[in-house]
Amino acid sequence: MSTHYIDITLRPDPEFSPAHLLNALHAQLHLALVQLGTGDVGVSFPGFILRGEHSHLGTTLRLHGATSALQRLQALSWLRGMRDHVKTSEVAPVPTHTQHRVVRRVQAKSSPERSRRRLMRRLEIDEAQALQRIPDQEGRRLALPYLRLQSASKGQVFRLFIEHGPLLDTPSPGSFGTYGLSTQATIPWF
Repeated sequence: MSTHYIDITLRPDPEFSPAHLLNALHAQLHLALVQLGTGDVGVSFPGFILRGEHSHLGTTLRLHGATSALQRLQALSWLRGMRDHVKTSEVAPVPTHTQHRVVRRVQAKSSPERSRRRLMRRLEIDEAQALQRIPDQEGRRLALPYLRLQSASKGQVFRLFIEHGPLLDTPSPGSFGTYGLSTQATIPWF
């Protein structure tokens, strides 16, 4: 259960945009969460804004967890190289009487072309047949804020779309993945 939190706020930087710094910060967090391997640290972005194409995650990354989980994470010194770009709060208790929400990854089938290539390989059909089964209109664009990350295994750059779910009155237990996101576990929202 997330009883404590740490706020990591980006400092203004003339050389790097907030989005660039947040991408780098989250990439380092991801590596630290992989190293921990415990699933007990969640993230949220308290300054996120939903405005269609202009949606963004804001300038604060909030880490959620038990005191011991947050202390184990901070002991990894995962903020190396980012210290000049961020201000980090101490581990603090979550305020009483807070609401809760799920913060999760959302994946869209945004590339009909990629889906057609997979279908062609899987069913051994030609491009015309694949186009008939998966027309261009099948592509879906998300109006959610995202992080731009690079896959450590394949080196590909991808967008990690993040959705802050509806506010709930009671917390829901569960574990968090290596991005600090979950489909069921809630984080306190304040």
